[in-house]
Amino acid sequence: MTDVNEHIEKLMLELRRGTITIGVLSQLSEPQYGYSLVKMLGDKGIQVEPGTLYPLLRRLEKQGLLVSEWDTDEARPRKYYLLSETGKEVYKLLCVEWESIVNSLSHLINQKGDDRDGVD
Repeated sequence: MTDVNEHIEKLMLELRRGTITIGVLSQLSEPQYGYSLVKMLGDKGIQVEPGTLYPLLRRLEKQGLLVSEWDTDEARPRKYYLLSETGKEVYKLLCVEWESIVNSLSHLINQKGDDRDGVD
């Protein structure tokens, strides 16, 4: 049974990885720093580890989807991230694609009279 649980955990992780990007982009219409994003996403049911989030933020910035700015006015400097203009457009396109995928999968999952366990 451990083998099955390990496979399930890996599949769930794969599924979540693909959705975290959209979740992160959805929260960056206002400037946020890393820890605030971890907390905000967690409060909304999206658990993301800082070790996953920070490399993602750097990658999205490198791809031109985010801009960042350091705030050094506080005792602890924080790097704030915000959607770039390109990021706003990409986010809109990802949302359209996401809706299409959700609708298609919902249709597949909910087909009447079909066997849901994938076994013929």
